[in-house]
Amino acid sequence: QVQVAESGGGLVQAGGSLRLSCAASGRTANMYAMAWFRQVPGRNLRDFVAAIKWGTGNIVYANSVKGRFTISRDPAKNMLYLQMDALKPEDTAVYHCAADSVSFGTSVASYDYWGQGTQVTVSP
Repeated sequence: QVQVAESGGGLVQAGGSLRLSCAASGRTANMYAMAWFRQVPGRNLRDFVAAIKWGTGNIVYANSVKGRFTISRDPAKNMLYLQMDALKPEDTAVYHCAADSVSFGTSVASYDYWGQGTQVTVSP
């Protein structure tokens, strides 16, 4: 079992930046990949944002955030980060951190372990 917990959300104006963090604990030695998803309130759907392979650092981004968001990890600290720049009002959502021990992908089904999420609100 792996536990993950997000932090760093908040309110920011359009064009601004935020950095989200995700702390992993438990059986982190078995982690294969971690990712960020986001969910807009009222929608029963989590959208893929970015993912990273824990060992190799291979990265994939959603087209909507490519060039604006940067995912990174610190394996020594079991930390995952999402640097979000040039934020837009449509980036407003609850951002969830996810982890898995065997798979790497862009779908919700690829990840077994999820955090509660952190709210990001971008004002016009």
